[in-house]
Amino acid sequence: MGDNKEEAADVPQEQKAGWTSFIKSLAHMAGSDLSSMTAPPFILSPVSLTEFPAYWCEHPQLFAAISQGATEQDRAERVLKWFLATLKGQYTTRNEKMGSEKKPLNPVLGEVFYGVWPDKDGRGETNLIVEQVSHHPPITAYFIENKAAGVALQGHSGQKTNFTGTAINVKQSGHALLRVKPKAGGEETYLITLPKLRIEGIVWGSPYIELVESSAIQSSTGYTSVIDYKGKGYFSGKAHSFKATLQHKGKSVQTYEGQWTGVSTIGGPKGATFLDASSPKEEVVVKPVDQQGEWESRKLWLKVAQGIKSGNYDEAGREKSRIENDQRQRRKDEAAAGSPWPLKHFEHVDSDKDYQKLADLLHDKLTPPTEDAYVFKG
Repeated sequence: MGDNKEEAADVPQEQKAGWTSFIKSLAHMAGSDLSSMTAPPFILSPVSLTEFPAYWCEHPQLFAAISQGATEQDRAERVLKWFLATLKGQYTTRNEKMGSEKKPLNPVLGEVFYGVWPDKDGRGETNLIVEQVSHHPPITAYFIENKAAGVALQGHSGQKTNFTGTAINVKQSGHALLRVKPKAGGEETYLITLPKLRIEGIVWGSPYIELVESSAIQSSTGYTSVIDYKGKGYFSGKAHSFKATLQHKGKSVQTYEGQWTGVSTIGGPKGATFLDASSPKEEVVVKPVDQQGEWESRKLWLKVAQGIKSGNYDEAGREKSRIENDQRQRRKDEAAAGSPWPLKHFEHVDSDKDYQKLADLLHDKLTPPTEDAYVFKG
């Protein structure tokens, strides 16, 4: 990705005028939040953001194996391994499938997505429930559970984006809480904070994601994993590099380093393999579209997705506008009637007590001491 690359070099010829206009609009909004900005069809993904929580469990065997750890440290390591295994899918899959990073479709309030990873080799069935719980600001809540394995993840996420002149910075809001019932008994909780992203390659129309700064996993048992992310030219000269440190009550126990898109090792670059993130993943199983309800993502966005996939961007744009206009009218009607949209699967709480306890253990000045949450109703 050289800096001497021609502007819009990777944009289809028929889309270059629209792309140039988009870049100019971005430049005018430098430093401002971009969440309400309309992207040109060329950069749209045919997938709604409500499908993204499925990336948390594309390695369901690692998720299920967490509770099998014999010790608190073993389980903390298993949580770290599972978390690192989710990053490749979450942040580079569109690049591999579509040639560059694409902007997901903005979910509508009340949009839902359901999926399952069937039982395999006795690991148990894993279920996924996602709901768009807010539109302004956009917030997606999710719940993933493997009851047989004793692991459940609940979380919510949103994004605040701004353009720096050459890249888009994305600060993810929200957090996830992982509850683990070890095979030996008891229960543990893990707070997972969300990494910040930097989207590079915007100017020439071939965006890609790099994770920046750091994120953490705090266990109720006192174990903390701090993951530092670096791009090309830091730890190893390779893109998508990281270094993680597992600590217990402030004392370093072990380190792990490598690429979150590839191989990472224990204790240093020549150590034993910790994770190979390129290992095969399992796609979530979703009901056929003709069996889905009108608010389920793939049914709701079907015509938009078909237009994007076939290159019929005019049709995709028309259908997308129809959905968005319908949503605007619904919000007006609700405001007039004084009856806000009722959430289906989650309940909003102003302060998450579990978050508060674990954030206090984290001793991280950048992590807010309190945060709201969307609790799964069950």
